[in-house]
Amino acid sequence: QVQLVQSGGGLVQPGESLRLSCAPSRSIFGFETMGWYRQAPGKQREMVALAKRYGSRSYADSVKGRFTLSKDNVNNMMYLEMNSLKFEDTAVYLCYAELSQTEYWGQGTQVTVSS
Repeated sequence: QVQLVQSGGGLVQPGESLRLSCAPSRSIFGFETMGWYRQAPGKQREMVALAKRYGSRSYADSVKGRFTLSKDNVNNMMYLEMNSLKFEDTAVYLCYAELSQTEYWGQGTQVTVSS
């Protein structure tokens, strides 16, 4: 069973930055896809950023140029660097991984952007 343990998140003001972390219980090299989703109250879950094992990253239009997904192969971690945060970025953010057509999710972490 694969586990994805998240950390980071919190309350920030508009324009500030946050970094989310995701620690998988197995090597990140094994996952076909890893990434981040988010779900705001009353809204559907949406893709924020995805990375294929050997491919490029893709981002939601709403976060392009502000958010960056990265993977640390040495420490077996995945990150989401979020800059220039906006009110509309407020949501629960979930780490995601796909392995052999099975999807895995982190426990979720709240990001609140408020003045």
